[in-house]
Amino acid sequence: MGKSVPLNNKFCDSNQASTTMSIEPAFKSASPFQNDVLALPVTDLDVASNWYAKHFSMTEVERHQAPVPMVVLERDGTRLGFAVNGGDPSQDGAAILVKNIQQVKDELKSNGVSITNWRVDKRDGQNLQVFFVVAPDGLCYYFHEPIDPA
Repeated sequence: MGKSVPLNNKFCDSNQASTTMSIEPAFKSASPFQNDVLALPVTDLDVASNWYAKHFSMTEVERHQAPVPMVVLERDGTRLGFAVNGGDPSQDGAAILVKNIQQVKDELKSNGVSITNWRVDKRDGQNLQVFFVVAPDGLCYYFHEPIDPA
């Protein structure tokens, strides 16, 4: 029998720890490619809100009509906003820092999202596991997570 180990103030058999200690994938932060991660350009707020809710598991938290129509969605405390502002979505998007990138990738794929360019990037001396998503609205997303040195 495995030894008992503390897990969230409870004890469990270490033979079960790998399934019990499963860490949920999470969005940690988002940074815009252009100017504002809360004003990414789209042409239809309802289509954007529905797509990101279904495919990125986000929840609509705000909607405004002025000064321009915009909607804000959130997941794990990370917000992305979309606005009908005349911008070119093919020239914009966001870098999304995540926790458990493999699980995020698997979740998005199971939600019908096309994942591209699964690779390791090096930035500022840090290795990052990354992948890209180009949404139907044309916005590009760079999902990334630092790789701990072995």
